[in-house]
Amino acid sequence: MNERNPFHWLLGGATLFLVGAIAFALWEARSTIDPTDKALVATGKRIYDSRCSACHRPNLEGQSGWRERLPNGRMPAPPHDASGHTWHHPDAVLFGIVKEGLVPGKYAPPNHESDMPAFGSILSDNEIRAVLAYIKSTWPEKQLAHQLKIDREFQSRR
Repeated sequence: MNERNPFHWLLGGATLFLVGAIAFALWEARSTIDPTDKALVATGKRIYDSRCSACHRPNLEGQSGWRERLPNGRMPAPPHDASGHTWHHPDAVLFGIVKEGLVPGKYAPPNHESDMPAFGSILSDNEIRAVLAYIKSTWPEKQLAHQLKIDREFQSRR
């Protein structure tokens, strides 16, 4: 009979855990939305200018009257600068909204209708992160710090 030494099982489990931890760390690093990464921010600005600025405006100021419902019941595009509420959301939520659109019950109240399109079939995940890095790069330190705190709290609950 060929019995394995319990040490081999322990070593195998530890190796599997280590490989998983490394893979998670690499995935986590890859998914970071870093507003200090100049190349990422520059890419994000180019994409924002071509894909987002028509609604959210060139200077991230959003559409006028963005807090008032339009005649069709929908809300105008909000600003992404410090005057808006984008910095009140964790990165995962911001990423999901850009990728999937403003999905009712997930990123918006149930039955909410929005003109925010899903960009997941148009932009890669890295391009979405670049746009968000650009947006975050424009926020003052106070908003950046607040959003980072919210993001860390959100991640700790996952």
